[in-house]
Amino acid sequence: MTLIKSISGIRGTIGGKSAENLTPIDVVKFTAAFVKFHQNGKNRKAIQIVVGRDARISGKMVEQLVISTASGMGANVINVGLSTTPTVEMAVIKSKADGGIIITASHNPKQWNALKLLNERGEFLSDAEGKEVLNLSETLDFDFAEVDYLGTVVENDTSIDQHIEDVIKLSLVKKDLIAAAGFKIVVDAVNSTGGIAIPGLLKSLGVKEVIEINCEPNGHFPHNPEPLPENLKEISQKVVEEKADLGIVVDPDVDRLAFVMENGEMFGEEYTLVAVADYVLQHQKGNTVSNLSSSRALRDVTENARGSYAASAVGEVNVVAKMKETNAIIGGEGNGGVIYPELHYGRDALVGTALFLTYLAQKKMKVSQLRESYPKYFISKNKLETGPDKNTVKVIFDKVKQHYSRFPITDIDGVKVDFPDGWVHLRGSNTEAILRIYAESTTTEKAQKYADEVIALIS
Repeated sequence: MTLIKSISGIRGTIGGKSAENLTPIDVVKFTAAFVKFHQNGKNRKAIQIVVGRDARISGKMVEQLVISTASGMGANVINVGLSTTPTVEMAVIKSKADGGIIITASHNPKQWNALKLLNERGEFLSDAEGKEVLNLSETLDFDFAEVDYLGTVVENDTSIDQHIEDVIKLSLVKKDLIAAAGFKIVVDAVNSTGGIAIPGLLKSLGVKEVIEINCEPNGHFPHNPEPLPENLKEISQKVVEEKADLGIVVDPDVDRLAFVMENGEMFGEEYTLVAVADYVLQHQKGNTVSNLSSSRALRDVTENARGSYAASAVGEVNVVAKMKETNAIIGGEGNGGVIYPELHYGRDALVGTALFLTYLAQKKMKVSQLRESYPKYFISKNKLETGPDKNTVKVIFDKVKQHYSRFPITDIDGVKVDFPDGWVHLRGSNTEAILRIYAESTTTEKAQKYADEVIALIS
């Protein structure tokens, strides 16, 4: 069982002992620290925060603890309940709140939950801000409100509807074009809040037929919730059986987006951002950003459109910082995360879906044909357990850098080695005690060879 504290929040397994797992004591302590962080410098307790959660089984319990603790600290709470990560981010902006807490462990299995922390812009806390919250959580120096100054709690169940409405209003989202295409789409939302948001979005866009599987938001994940090919056999089969135009897959908190092509094969998580960026760049000249573990295909598409591409360290907060620095008009991560600043600075499967469907309707082609139009790169995603000793990872990085010293190396986030026809990237996970080893090349075999070479080297 595990408890992981990082600048982006606190994540752990439910049950067990405090400080070793995500227990009620840990939730209260961390929520109080987050509220105190936002109260500091404002000379007032009555700040306002937005709270929302995905549908995992422990969500309601954690939600009650978060809301009660925030209220006990004197903060006013807007509870949007069952929601998505991008919806909560937008709700912070819309309500002009001081911050937000998203209760979700993203793609982790059902025994996990987490608190993701947002600033007043609806964006994840910076490194310095996250460290300050962590320090506050260790002091236990909390000044809870007296009875006359307890915070209020307002329930708001309209946030997803508002999110959908704002997506549809975007200038590059063409509702009429999507409706005219007569799409038949299968949706797998892993029995979380994507089962509310994605079918709702599709119907609002005028999609002709929506077939829902695993869309009951009860938190009982029918398969590993990470949207990888090995976990998506059911929807792949369903797309073929129903002769659907495509399948849409999201993770439990709906910030990652993957597509299944009409032939039942995966479009590729890496190419979600590539396709959406391709569409945006055809209508607006500009720059793009993705993290170091993302496909070279985005760079190729961007340069083809006469824009500039930049890479950031892994993590949404790092991608957003680089996007602002380079004035990027679209960016994200190769795990299916699309960030479209015209809406907000956060990975958002709803806006990614709407832009992709508009492009597909405009092109009047099958999803497989669209995939064939892009540079052909293949990625291999591997991971190794490292244990809790962080020095182990450092030793591995040094060994890899020495072995591949004749190639270009980037070490702003782990170690990335660039080869003429691909790359390999090693980095420690922010959420698990594992080392991620991603490799990409022009064939599946070459990508796996690069990964296997590194794994053999460090084994």
